[in-house]
This record gives sequence, C-alpha cells and structure tokens, in this order.
Amino acid sequence: MMMTMFSKHATRVCAVALYSAVLATVPMLAQSSGRANFMSPEQQQTQLNALTTAVGLTPVQVTQVQAINAHAMSQTLDLRNSGDDPATTASKIKSVQRMQRANIRALLTDEQKTKYDAYLATQHGASGG
Repeated sequence: MMMTMFSKHATRVCAVALYSAVLATVPMLAQSSGRANFMSPEQQQTQLNALTTAVGLTPVQVTQVQAINAHAMSQTLDLRNSGDDPATTASKIKSVQRMQRANIRALLTDEQKTKYDAYLATQHGASGG
C-alpha cells in the first residue's frame, strides 16, 4: 500500500516536472528563433496610450514619442540582425533603450518628467534607465 501511494505521488511529481520543463522551453525557443520579438502594432499602441494617460502627453508629444520609438525599434532590429555576439548585442540594445528614454524625457515638462519617472518605475524591464 505504501509503495503504491509513493508510486502515484512520484508519477505526479515527474509529470509536473516534465510539463514545467516543456513550458519553460517554449519561450526560450521563441527567443532564439532569429525572429525579432517586437511588440505587435496593437501592443505598441496600448503602451503609447498608457504612457499618454500616465504622463499627460500632448498630441504633438505623442507624435514625437512615436518617432523616437520607431527610430529605437529600427536601431534594435539592425543590432539583432547584425550577427554580433549576443552579449554585445544585448548591451547595445540596452544603450538604445536608455537613449530612447532620455529622448522622450527631453520632450517633457518638469511635471511630466516626474510622472514619466513614476510610469517607468511601474513598467517591467524599466531598470535600464
């Protein structure tokens, strides 16, 4: 009886471990597939809308932020397609992101800068700048 319970428990643990490994592998495969993992246009718009609301961007600022974002995306794509060492590429991409944030920040009023800093603090991956 004790062995049967152990066997069932061990089987369940092994199944959970196997499923966990499979689920963890899928995102890694997607990242290494050579495709750029950029946000969809809908995701980009959602992010811009959130920034606009959080910071209080004017229509002119929205247009300027869109241009800054498009330029940063283009630079990032060029870096990813360069064939350089992934560690070097990652470092350069972080630099592009810091520059992107600095360029956006330069557009803002002092009041908006405070809101922008708070917005960045709430975003995933905002630690780069």
